[in-house]
Amino acid sequence: MTVEGRARRALDGLLLLDKPSGITSNRALQQVKRLFMARKAGHTGSLDPLASGMLPLCFGEATKFAGYLLDADKTYLVQLRFGIRTDTGDAQGQPVATGPRAQVPREELAAALTAFIGPQQQVPPMYSALKQEGQRLYTLARAGRVVERPPRPVVIHEFSIKAFAPDLPVLQVRCSKGTYVRSLVEDLATHLGTTAHVNALRRTGVTPFEENRMHTMDTVAEAASRGTDALDALLLPLEATLPDWPSLALDTNQAASLLRGQGLVLESGNAAGMFRLYGPGARFLGIGALAPDGRLVSRRLLATHSDDFPPRAGTGL
Repeated sequence: MTVEGRARRALDGLLLLDKPSGITSNRALQQVKRLFMARKAGHTGSLDPLASGMLPLCFGEATKFAGYLLDADKTYLVQLRFGIRTDTGDAQGQPVATGPRAQVPREELAAALTAFIGPQQQVPPMYSALKQEGQRLYTLARAGRVVERPPRPVVIHEFSIKAFAPDLPVLQVRCSKGTYVRSLVEDLATHLGTTAHVNALRRTGVTPFEENRMHTMDTVAEAASRGTDALDALLLPLEATLPDWPSLALDTNQAASLLRGQGLVLESGNAAGMFRLYGPGARFLGIGALAPDGRLVSRRLLATHSDDFPPRAGTGL
């Protein structure tokens, strides 16, 4: 039992939380987990405390598929301030350097953005959760240490002006996993011959989800006041983490075999690749890999007991 006197419950699904600025991703997760009274939950890619916006939260069996969202492209709106560099790369840090100019003309900014489109190598910031020498980089940074960080490959798909002011422009960034917007802003300023830091940051999308599907903390709290049915209505199904994957429907005996760890050979015209797997009644079972010869091997299945799909008598399955 919890301190509130209510037992944690098992539930499965995905919540697209609109994380407020000013709290860590883990604190947001724990607050929502308490409201849902969930036994198991995790988030897919943290946001800086300064940042707001889309933070997908996975409950129960959905955590098995969280990795596919970690690999997804992300979209941000970032307001940057020219002329000042901070130790953290954002407005929560302390100023450590000033640039020769605090304003950049729109035409010059637009031209500079095009230089960052495409694959590139990015050096992670010291204030990040990456580990080096067995410690988080931000721990080393807080101790006053600066260590060499190897660059990492990232891809910038879009870098454009969303709203313009010479000192505080708002840019839209669509980028691959592992991209640090703070580093991108600092690199942009260096390209322009000045300094800059992130003044405000909002994540508007995690592929394939859109901003209008997010729920604020207030929305979740209001739903909690109306009971578990209202809360659960906010959740997306497990397979929402894999919306573009093709699907395979299995009959009762095929599902039973798969859930018992046995391989299958399917007679179908499906191309080889990864599939979402469904049992009778369109019940989502997990994911599997289909070989060119029709062999289907499970890759990640839900914790469903095989008795839920009993085989036909005499099949030996």
